Amino acid sequence: MSLVADRTTAVAVDVTFLRMDRRPGDAWPGLPPGLRLEVATRCSTGFYRYLYDTVGEAHVWWLRRTLTDNELAQVLRDPAVSVHVLYRDGEPVGFYELDRRNRPLVNLSYFGLLPQAVGAGLGRALLRQAVEDGWAQGTRALTVNTCTADHPRALPNYLAAGFAKLRTVREVWHVPLRLGLPIPPHLRLG
Repeated sequence: MSLVADRTTAVAVDVTFLRMDRRPGDAWPGLPPGLRLEVATRCSTGFYRYLYDTVGEAHVWWLRRTLTDNELAQVLRDPAVSVHVLYRDGEPVGFYELDRRNRPLVNLSYFGLLPQAVGAGLGRALLRQAVEDGWAQGTRALTVNTCTADHPRALPNYLAAGFAKLRTVREVWHVPLRLGLPIPPHLRLG
């Protein structure tokens, strides 16, 4: 199905772009006990879609949902893209994706917790681990963006982690209805 032919919902968001030019200088004690982080070295499209869809459904994460399995597999096979999964008691509770395709600039492309883990105090620890991993391998700067569709604590957590706000821009997304995403009323246009 062509995206051009798709019926869409117009969604207005304010996107904030952030950058970190120096690795945090304070000591990082690591993840709390009972948590384990793994790099999904051969992340399947099915597992990635589970993470992306489950974390992003409430936050209108839609772009990767429009990719075919072959297109998504191509991204996941790129050695400059890594998917890191946080586990608690053997179950995934969060993930982040680092994109090193523009090295030495590294982008924290996606970051989030699964709904059952939100509010359990895991976000800051996972974000700090993402920052540590992002600065590995000769990074000059780490970037991330967030928007008003994301969790309300996203921007304050990025700022507390050491990112600096570069700019905020208004974007209008045309989200395909076929994706079945719940669109919060305050983000809908018209």
